[in-house]
Amino acid sequence: MGLEIKREIYGGELSRIKNALLPIVAALGGMVVPGLIHLSFNAGTVTQSGFGIPMATDIAFSLGALSLLGNRVPLSLKVVLAALAIIDDLGAILVIAFFYVHEFSGFHFGIAIMIFAGLMILNRLRVNNLFIYIIPGVVMWFFMLKSGVHATIAGVLLACAIPLRKGEESSLSYRVQHFLDRPVPLVILPLFALANTSIMFSPGWYFTFIDRNTAGILAGLILGKPLGIVIFSAIAVKIGMCRLPDDLSWRHMIGTGILGGIGLTMSIFITNLAFLDGRLIQNSKIAILSASAVAGMAGFLSLFRAKRSSAPNGR
Repeated sequence: MGLEIKREIYGGELSRIKNALLPIVAALGGMVVPGLIHLSFNAGTVTQSGFGIPMATDIAFSLGALSLLGNRVPLSLKVVLAALAIIDDLGAILVIAFFYVHEFSGFHFGIAIMIFAGLMILNRLRVNNLFIYIIPGVVMWFFMLKSGVHATIAGVLLACAIPLRKGEESSLSYRVQHFLDRPVPLVILPLFALANTSIMFSPGWYFTFIDRNTAGILAGLILGKPLGIVIFSAIAVKIGMCRLPDDLSWRHMIGTGILGGIGLTMSIFITNLAFLDGRLIQNSKIAILSASAVAGMAGFLSLFRAKRSSAPNGR
């Protein structure tokens, strides 16, 4: 994910500010509104730390649902959703770093940052040996883990350090990302999802749908995501900060917002960081899977019915 973010910033859809602003603003709305909805249900309770759970969008599953529509949706919509999901995941990592830190150690964190600085120097010196980055990267991961900051951050920092020469498909970053294209979606993501899901349905599990935490997750993913994405995007377009691509309509953006409610892997990941109580974790996972299923089907049907617009800004 770190490599993908870097590539998009250097030469992809996020390299031009006008193009980048729409998914950035949409992703911000898609995080703020669901988080506030969850807090509105859980503020002052033991489950308020779960506010980050409905803030995440799963890249693989949301794009997978969109791909089922084929040519019924414009290419620009796929680009917007991909960029939105990437930025959303970066935001989720920042939320993890700032709000789900346990027993912070400045000493270990400082060593991790020093290693990162050394890797950036190697980048500037145009060192292109992957192992010279990977070995210190593993050490950086260890110290980041010991610092109390979630070690996921080390992966993103390592991606920032691996050289990417603009326009060079032979650059080290491009080759590493290309190498990971198959094992990540086919092996790593499924194992990650299975290892982090492991739901046990205890007797009376369905009563979890009436508790505050479950309600906050369901409302955040199913309602908060489309509301945040569409409202923030509409405000940004209205004030001239950015514009909709010519082949997109607001119906497309609503469908995209609904698909943004597919939280799954990252939401489950944050659940495991937010709670220690096994019952809360299980209930949250049930809520995430339920909300993601509803968002996936509703988003698919919404976009299936939306006609491709040929009018500017999709009227």
